[in-house]
This record gives sequence, structure tokens and C-alpha cells, in this order.
Amino acid sequence: MTSAVPTFKLRPPAQPPHLLTRPRLLRRLEAATEPVVVVSGPAGAGKTVLLAEWSQGRAARGECAWLSLDAHDNAPGRLWAGILRALHHVRPTLSARLHSNEWTLDAWLEETLPSLVTGLDTEEPLTLILDGLESITDADAVGSLADFLTRIPRGFRVILSTRHVPGSPLPVLRARGLVSELAPHDLAFTADEAQAVLTDLLGSAPTADTANALYEATEGWAAGLCIMGRALARPANGADGEGSPVRGSQAVSEYLATEVLHQLTTEQREFLLRTSVLDELSVGPCQALAGDRAGVLLRELARTVQLLVPVAGQASAFRHHRALSALLSEVLMLQGPDTVASLHRSAAQWYSRQGETTAAVRHWVLGGDESAAVASILDGWQKAISPGRGADISHWLELLPPRMVAADARLCVVAAMAALSQGAPEKARRWLDVAQLRQRGPQTVGEGSSVSDAAAVAEALACCLKGEVLTADRLGELAVAATTPLTSWRALACTVRGTALLWSRRYEEAEALLGEATRDAHAAGHGLSLVRALGLRAMCALLAGQYEQARMLSDEALQAVATAGLDGHFVAAPAYVGRAGLLIDDGRIEEAARVLAGAEAALAGSPRFGGEPHVRALCHFARARLESARHNADAARAARDAAERAAARCESPGVLTDLLERVGRDTVVKPAVPGPQDLSARERRVLRALCGPLTLREIASELYVSHNTVKTQVRAIFRKLDAHDRDGAVARARECGML
Repeated sequence: MTSAVPTFKLRPPAQPPHLLTRPRLLRRLEAATEPVVVVSGPAGAGKTVLLAEWSQGRAARGECAWLSLDAHDNAPGRLWAGILRALHHVRPTLSARLHSNEWTLDAWLEETLPSLVTGLDTEEPLTLILDGLESITDADAVGSLADFLTRIPRGFRVILSTRHVPGSPLPVLRARGLVSELAPHDLAFTADEAQAVLTDLLGSAPTADTANALYEATEGWAAGLCIMGRALARPANGADGEGSPVRGSQAVSEYLATEVLHQLTTEQREFLLRTSVLDELSVGPCQALAGDRAGVLLRELARTVQLLVPVAGQASAFRHHRALSALLSEVLMLQGPDTVASLHRSAAQWYSRQGETTAAVRHWVLGGDESAAVASILDGWQKAISPGRGADISHWLELLPPRMVAADARLCVVAAMAALSQGAPEKARRWLDVAQLRQRGPQTVGEGSSVSDAAAVAEALACCLKGEVLTADRLGELAVAATTPLTSWRALACTVRGTALLWSRRYEEAEALLGEATRDAHAAGHGLSLVRALGLRAMCALLAGQYEQARMLSDEALQAVATAGLDGHFVAAPAYVGRAGLLIDDGRIEEAARVLAGAEAALAGSPRFGGEPHVRALCHFARARLESARHNADAARAARDAAERAAARCESPGVLTDLLERVGRDTVVKPAVPGPQDLSARERRVLRALCGPLTLREIASELYVSHNTVKTQVRAIFRKLDAHDRDGAVARARECGML
């Protein structure tokens, strides 16, 4: 029986002309001390080339026997005839033989296996390389090989090369520490190795863009990289090479079709085609597209094809290798665009039921159903914004066709709220301007609120984040009256109004509104509103001198931050700043420093001029107090300067003026006897307008100047009249006879 084994199967195949020596993998093979080494990877991963180089080099320990396996060897008798022939080829004195042309289990266990183990038990090292183990699927053949691998004698080593993830007895060998493995990610070329291969194939180093593009397209897969490199090196008809990447892609597809797709069953091929529209392969969406057996097929193909790449951190989720994905997309398109669109819509329905809005929106759009994509966004945006996932919502909107968001007032409000949750009030205002133009009829957004009422809440919140306290107070009052209790809109409206009252030193009123906001946020399950309301209540109690209340609310606020996972979000800053202030008062300076660092990190995550300037100023104020307690005068002075700059951005600094005085520097110049001559003509015009009901924006419109100009003039009026808010400025002006 041994004479029937062809000689060519007993030696490694010839090496390719452009061989890249891979020292890191050769060292891995040499360093492996385990008796069994498994090299597994997809077709074209470079397994055979690597082992051929290793077996013929100095790295190999002792003699190497080689056997190339194929479908002809898929029977125990033929398998062991080949193995014994390979061993006799390098060690003729080996006594083990197959004594009959008929392989039987009894003869194997009683005669062949014992004599083989005994004959190989020598001091001289010997390695057997079995290349193409995926061809061996017969149960008796696999079982007999497992019998042998679990009884390998000392000095003998077996290297298994396979396209499949091997089954028995690999788990047992792993448990005993008797196996070393090179997996697909080990075989993949590194970026430097890919650069070396392409340089060799092209005759010169490729451009960085070319090298990066090929590396990303192939993910370091050896066959794909070499095929693409050769296509670039040989332009068609002596042309300048334009179009050779297309030929390369076609050649890669042909290779995969031959070596992968055509080796699969019809059911397996259909599964891969139908699931090719998915970014991630897991049992649920695969069953939605490919039927109830999808889970079984997914596990089979992940083990046998190995071009299904595991998704990091998810044990049973995969994705298509980019090269395989390209081929599957080409083949699927041959079935017609209607088939592709139908698969996308089926995937979208499944993701919608699971509440996975990102994937649902993407598949609805690719399936040509934009209205369903819009419905998914409108259904899921509030649930996403509660834990601060504004960036996700912005991404959903970006998936929609251009101009679709701007054409729908509801989506404009959603875009504004996403921007606000990321600390970008100016961007939010641009969306709200568009929403006002696009509003059509009694549309609702969120928890039953009309578009106009929701936009009013968003506008008030934008004013609050910009430091426009007076406008936020007025708009917040209107928003509170227009929204329904126990909803997130009401929670946001109460938070805005309460914040404006807080910065204006109206602590009792602020606590009442922020308490309502806390209640409504709890009822609506709105994490952002809850964290912000509790943090501001703690700050309010601290500024009012109610230290026990401040401690209680601070604990509650920090617990809410942890529960909602918002420790890095700017809404958590008031909670951190309030706790830091309490710790500084208690003399626990280093603990205060750690808490204050959390506030600074949270504020660093929002745009520098988009976050609330009052909160930023309070954070700098706390830093100044902390550095003063450390006797670090320079750092304290720098923090005071930063606090003053933040306060200068506020429409009405309010409570900040008193706090800055406490750290040794007034931000308000106090004239002894203010009079008309102290105000410019334009400031007097603005002062007269402040007596009326107009907002600063409306005053700017009336005076034909910009909003920022009016804000600057109002700050100057406050400074010259020693006033902290609009009402105080008007009262002071009347007291001095200026009005």
C-alpha cells in the first residue's frame, strides 16, 4: 500500500519566484516546543510557502518528513499509507508498516499504532508536516489521527497545515498544553511585510497611498496582496498601468471563486450571498435573511472558510473579509437590484425590532425606503439622547440622502437636540432656523410635543449653553408653560429656567424649578436631564450656604452620573464642581483635586466656546480656590484669569461676580457716582431698550446692530452701573436719574 503514494506528495512544492522570507513566523515555528503545531488559515494565507521554507532551512530541528494531502487521502488506509511512506522516506529504518491492504480499526489499535509510537521513540528529533489537512474529513481517518496525536513520543513533532479550524483532538491537546497555533491573524502580512512584497513585485517602492489601499483591501491576506501586486506590475498591452488595479481585483475574485465559493455546498454559497449585505454576521440577522439554519451555517463557515473574521469582543459575531465581501457583492448584483434591496429591507426590519437604529437606518436607506429610515430615527432618537449618544443620532441623520433632513422640521429638531447634547449650541440654532422654515401643520416630535414647542425648548437650551441667561430665563418660562409634566421636554424646560434663576442668585426659585426637572427626568428616564438637574441643585445649595443639602444632592448627582454612564459628558461638570467645592471647604484638598479633574475632563469633551460659560467659570473658580489652598499663587492667578474670561462671555455674570471677588479680583468696576456721562450714546439707547420686554436679539434687530454688539454693550452697562442682571441695571439707572 505504501508504494501507491506518489513521490511528488512527499516533498514541498516549489517556492514562488517572489518569496518574502518572514522571520517573525519562522521564529515562532522554531520557538514552539509543543509536540503539535497547527497552522490554520484561509486559502492563500501562505501556509504551504511558510512551512516549505521552514522545512528546508536551518530552523528545522532534525529531519522533516512532508506529506501533501488531498481528497484521495480521505480514508484511514490511504491516509496512513501516505504518512508511513513519508516517514520511511526520511527514516528508512522505521519498523512500522501497514500489513494489509484493508485498514481495520482493530489492526490499527493493536498493531500499527503501537509499533509506530515505539519506532518513533528515539533521541533524534523528527518532524512530520501534513499539508492540506482540511481534505481529511472521514470519521475513521480523523479518529485514527487523533489517536496518534495524543500519543506522540518524545522527540517527534507534527505540524498540521489546514484551511479549517481543526476539531478533535485539538481541544484536548490545548487543555494539556501540547499544541502551539498560528492563526489567520498571525499569517496575515504586517504593513511592513506588505510593503516589502509590493516593492519586490513592482521593482520599486509603491507610493504610500497605493500601499495603504492594497493593504486595507486585502487585510494582509497573502494571495490577494500578491495577485494585486502582479497586476500593478504588468500593465495591459504595455499601457501606463491605468486599470491594472481593476484587473487585479478581478483576478482576486476569480481566485476566491475557485478556491472558496466553488468548494462549498449550494446551501453554504446561498447563505454567504444573502448575508453579504450585512456589516456584521450574528445568528439573529443571518436567520432573518437566510432562514432557520443560518446559525448552524455560520458556525460551519467560520470554522471551514476562515474568511469570516471574528468581531473583536463578540464571541459569536463575524464579518466578511473585505476581499470576500467584494466578490459576494458582485455575484449578488447579478441577481438584480431588486434582490439586493429586498435583503436590505429584511435586515432593516430585524434591526428595527431589536432597537439597533444605526444598522436599521443604514439598511432602510440602502433598501430604498427612506421614509422607514426617518421613522426609525424619530422612534429611537430620544432613547439614544438620554445616555448622551448625540453623536450616534448625528450619524443616523448623515446616513439619510442629502437635503432630506433639512426638508423635515421634525428631523431638524432632532438634529438640533443632537448638537445640544454634544455642547454645540450654534450648530443647534442653525437647525432650529431651518425647522422654523420647514414646519408644516401639527407635526409632533418626541413624547407628543409639537415641533414648535420642542423647538422652543431647544432654543431656550441653546441660550443657556451660550450663557444668555436673560433670554434663557424668558424662553424657559414660556417652555415650562407649554410642555407636559413628566416628559423629557418638561424636564429640559424646567432645567433651563432653573439654571437661569440659579445664575441670577434666585436660589429658592431655582431649587423649585430644578426639583421639578428632577421629578420629570426620573419619570421620563432621561439621563442627561437628570444628571444636569441634580448637579445644578447641588451647586445651588452650595452657593446658598445650605451645606448639608448640598452634600446630599451631590451624592445623588454623582450616583446618577455613574448610573447613566455620563462621567465624561459635560452635563456631569456641575456635579463634580459642587463636590469639589464641598471638599475644599472641608480641607480635603487632594480628594478635591481628583474630583475637579473629572469636571475639567468632562468640559474638555465639548467645544471650547459651546459649553456653558457659567459652568466653565465655576470650574476655574474652584481650581483657583484649590491652588490657593495649595499655596500655588501662579496657578491660582491663572485660574482666576480663566474664570474672568469665561464670565466675560456671559450675558449676565450674576453670581460669578461675587465668587470672583472672593478669590481676590473684582470683575466689576464700581463707579462712585454713575451718571449719563459714564455711558456712551449707544449704551444709553440699549439701556432704554432694556426697560421693555424685548430680548437682546430683538433689541439688536430694532437698533440694526448684531446680537454680539448688543451683548457687549449690555456687559458694559452692567459693569458701569454695578449691576448683575437686567432688572438690577434698570433699577440702578433709575436710582441715579439716568432714566
